[in-house]
Amino acid sequence: MSGTDVSSDTTPFFSDDNEGEGPTCNGVGSPQPEEEESASGVSDKRAKLTVAVLCYINLLNYMDRFTVAGVLPDIELFFRIGDGTSGLLQTVFICSYMFLAPLFGYLGDRYNRKLIMCVGIFFWSVVTLASSFIGKDHFWALLLTRGLVGVGEASYSTIAPTIIADLFIKEKRTNMLSIFYFAIPVGSGLGYIVGSKVDDVAGDWHWALRVTPGLGLLAVILLLFVVQEPKRGAIEAHPEHTLHRTSWLADIKALCRNPSFVLSTFGFTTVAFVTGSLALWAPAFLFRAGVFTGEKQPCLKAPCDNSDSLIFGIITVVTGILGVASGVQASKKLRIKTPRADPLVCAAGLLLAAPFLYLSIVFAQASTAATYVFIFLGETFLSMNWAIVADILLYVVIPTRRSTAEAFQIVLSHLLGDAISPYLIGVVSDSIKKSDSYMWEFRSLQMSLLLCSFVAVGGGAFFLATAIFIEKDRHLAENYMPSDDAPIVVPKRGGSTKVLVSSVLI
Repeated sequence: MSGTDVSSDTTPFFSDDNEGEGPTCNGVGSPQPEEEESASGVSDKRAKLTVAVLCYINLLNYMDRFTVAGVLPDIELFFRIGDGTSGLLQTVFICSYMFLAPLFGYLGDRYNRKLIMCVGIFFWSVVTLASSFIGKDHFWALLLTRGLVGVGEASYSTIAPTIIADLFIKEKRTNMLSIFYFAIPVGSGLGYIVGSKVDDVAGDWHWALRVTPGLGLLAVILLLFVVQEPKRGAIEAHPEHTLHRTSWLADIKALCRNPSFVLSTFGFTTVAFVTGSLALWAPAFLFRAGVFTGEKQPCLKAPCDNSDSLIFGIITVVTGILGVASGVQASKKLRIKTPRADPLVCAAGLLLAAPFLYLSIVFAQASTAATYVFIFLGETFLSMNWAIVADILLYVVIPTRRSTAEAFQIVLSHLLGDAISPYLIGVVSDSIKKSDSYMWEFRSLQMSLLLCSFVAVGGGAFFLATAIFIEKDRHLAENYMPSDDAPIVVPKRGGSTKVLVSSVLI
């Protein structure tokens, strides 16, 4: 039977049909571009500027997330709360971030991504500023505002990697993603550093939460005037077929049938579990170790001694840069020998991180220097995963499902990872504690943190399983063909689109 021709010359304002718009016409005739554009509709110079802006926002994202961890002893003293309750600060944030990710993944695959990010980041900045004015009798309000911060971060984290994927391909994409993911450990480390130093200078932990909102408003301005929306999938589309969108339910079913995506997501979940636990509890654990050994005085009056947050922040920055860079380089060299290089490097990173994390926890009461060395090595190997996992997702999933895939991965990795790990570690610590002595405050947290090293081993196993399927799933994504009964979006001259709907025999 013949197909039905459905065309439209009108485009909704928020539609992604505005993507990759070139320069306007100067009078009558064809547009006069200032420089050559790629298939994505974005020039090479603008594409690199876009990545720079996205990196800045990602750095700010993680800096805001871990500022609270940098002043956690002050917060516990201010609100007079225990480990289990303070662990909720990270959990409520991750939960809202996690549950809203599918919504923004759905919107990001269908509407203008730049505008979605602008609204989300503006909201996140306002809520963060509001959280810095909460009094000591309203801990519930701090939990609420930390939860609302997840709205802005969900709008950004599900979308930004897909924009990079639509600007670059192959090795160049891997390089740009590695730059983008450098911002995670660097931003996390800056969160500890800024939080601890601002607290020391101001004498009030509230001021630590007033740094990122202004930087967030700058991010919105840069998004509006620097970032240009690329065309989805155009840079990697094959001439023999065009991409199309399917329903959200069909996208989820397809992702669940993709073993490389599912297994790498479970592997990344273990990374989230370990990093989430360390992010919140490592500085507090190191402080308690110092009190236990007599090197530090207990925190009885604010501001507390946050030197461990400062040192841990510096370690996080350095190990993040080394880990991401070494992971990407190891993967590039190993790809010459095997197409399964990416999951194998991820597995090696987790399996090597596990014993060093274990040693850093065990040696805490014996040698502070040895503890920092083991943390340095463990975090370096752990950071090898960041850029590679993102790259795996992008090449085993077709472009029109990538935001949904990012959202799916965020939900699962946070649901079973850093949404529960800070709270779980705190609850286990409280349950083990036999008294309120400084010894048991340290010992209980030490024993609960040992769980992280065993979870890391499980993550290595998931990535080894991913290596079995990775080659086949990448081939299927690169050679994807739309089904006969699916609507195919065909570009028309003049910027509008024609949709050919195939008839189905019943």
